[in-house]
Amino acid sequence: GRRSSAVQMNVMDLESVRSAVAAVIAEYGQIDILVNNAGICFNVTAQDTSLEQWRRMMGINLDGVWFCCQEVGRHMLERGKGSIVNIASMSGLVVNNPQPQSAYNISKAGVIMLTQCLAAEWAMKNVRVNAVSPGYVNTEMTRRGMDTPEWAKTWMDFTPVRRLGEPWEIAHAVWYLASDASGFAVGSNLVIDGGYTIW
Repeated sequence: GRRSSAVQMNVMDLESVRSAVAAVIAEYGQIDILVNNAGICFNVTAQDTSLEQWRRMMGINLDGVWFCCQEVGRHMLERGKGSIVNIASMSGLVVNNPQPQSAYNISKAGVIMLTQCLAAEWAMKNVRVNAVSPGYVNTEMTRRGMDTPEWAKTWMDFTPVRRLGEPWEIAHAVWYLASDASGFAVGSNLVIDGGYTIW
């Protein structure tokens, strides 16, 4: 009984984001919830990270979140209502081991701070901004890392529950923050990592 549609956009391109947001508003009249979930990772040492890799990482992981928040946020502020959930990462809080990924970690730390800044500005206008920071989740990106035995052992040794998370476990956290059930959550960063960051 619900309608859905797909709109393609390049989150690194502000004009593409603007066009996509306008298309959704034209189709449905309003945007109630925004979830920023696009992200990539390069496992490259800091000294070997190329300018192209750095810019692509920041372009998708941080600029893309900023562009989408800004464009949808304007609409939500005009309406006086909305909920934004940014997908950050536990990697924005800790330095992962043993794989090198400084640029990724920096981009996700930026997402966490972006979330807090927007939350502080927009909360009084009834637009809530929060984040979810997953740990190692059973996705294609993580499975590629699990193919490296040293990485897999370290990841599991430092995850108290000794398993990968499942996508639905992250989805439920997003659902909570997107819904009215989390009405008092503003600028929160919900860490769902199987306990990885407690050690």
